[in-house]
Amino acid sequence: MAAVVIQSKSEKNLKILKELADKLGASFTNIDADQLEDLVLGTLMNKEKTGKEVSRETIMKKLGTA
Repeated sequence: MAAVVIQSKSEKNLKILKELADKLGASFTNIDADQLEDLVLGTLMNKEKTGKEVSRETIMKKLGTA
């Protein structure tokens, strides 16, 4: 499965894109600004994952609170 996110300020353009998606047999979902932000943040977090564990002490030192 693949997806594309298109951001538009025009409801008219989004309606046209929805109609095209319907004709192509694809699904179309509206998301709000908060959902888009969550999606982008999650994507960035997945990209930076290392799979390594770090101690709480190390994190606090980096944050300058320990």
